[in-house]
Amino acid sequence: MKLDSKLDEFNSLGDNHVGTSTNTPMREDAFTLTNEEKIDSIKNDVKHIMETLGLDLEDDSLKGTPNRVAKMFVKEIFSGLDPKNKPNASTFDNKYKYGEMLVEKNITVYSTCEHHLLPIVGRAHVAYISNGTVVGLSKMNRIVDYFSNRPQVQERLTIQIVKELQEVLNTEDVACVIDAKHLCVNSRGIRDVDSSTVTSEFGGKFKEKDTRREFLDYIKLDTTF
Repeated sequence: MKLDSKLDEFNSLGDNHVGTSTNTPMREDAFTLTNEEKIDSIKNDVKHIMETLGLDLEDDSLKGTPNRVAKMFVKEIFSGLDPKNKPNASTFDNKYKYGEMLVEKNITVYSTCEHHLLPIVGRAHVAYISNGTVVGLSKMNRIVDYFSNRPQVQERLTIQIVKELQEVLNTEDVACVIDAKHLCVNSRGIRDVDSSTVTSEFGGKFKEKDTRREFLDYIKLDTTF
């Protein structure tokens, strides 16, 4: 009975998209295996899943799938688990004395729901107010991409992006809003294809009503060309 109760609890967490930590849960031995060793192990696991489902892996269309999936997991959609892939976000002196907020909007988000391993697709809007240093614009996109490329819940992703930029820029004045569709909601379960999830994290001056309002107004600007 206790086991059934615990399984129900785990299932409830996943169905409600609840995360348990602001840090991605990682084992201490997460990097004992090389990437190639991980690919080889995952390949066998995917092969077993497909065979269990009754698929014929001798078919020309399917025989390469286990290896393709394993390489995709390690080198692409979960590459953000490896700290070696963390972008080097160099900062520069704010010599032109720009003192207003800088907003990078409509950053593409491709991530993976950690409860069902289905895609999360959306946009991130990130802003900061310089306290003397600035960061290259593309680095903001790369930071979003790095933390997206791991099993995620959207709340954690939003917080991780803000914390990383706060550390890089040495300021609390960082904000992030993410609007994304979760295929674990859109394509299974309730199958609500129109809903999306919006999360936000505001630090420093962005906790002030006027500053937060200014940021949200920038997000609504039509910047299509």
